[in-house]
Amino acid sequence: MTSIVSLIHTDRLSDMAEYAYASTVPADARLIFLAGSCPLDAAGATVAPGDHAAQAARAFENLVVALDAAGATPADVVSTRVLVASSHQADLVTAWQVVRDAFAPHQPPSTLMGVTVLGYDDQLVEIEATAAVAR
Repeated sequence: MTSIVSLIHTDRLSDMAEYAYASTVPADARLIFLAGSCPLDAAGATVAPGDHAAQAARAFENLVVALDAAGATPADVVSTRVLVASSHQADLVTAWQVVRDAFAPHQPPSTLMGVTVLGYDDQLVEIEATAAVAR
């Protein structure tokens, strides 16, 4: 099935961004609001303490499971918010590169944020997303 998400790019803004600047979906779309996807294993333990890249990869894997449960795929994602527990820009970039590459070639609008702490012990990365599918 083809995604109903339209990604918006414009030459009036910098082409340095590795994501679309906006996205749209038809008015009759079924919206899916996903909780923050965390780097947890099936037992609820945080995987890869101290490793931003590995946690970003696991958070994305868990996001795909949640999308599938809602009848969607990563190509149906309208926007994301990537939270990284760090005050170092390099850690944010490390996590972002994993998320960006995992979504490729679909690059939904995204916000990347450094935060002081996340909800689980040793958690460094969380990915929030909104998706849309046809009714």
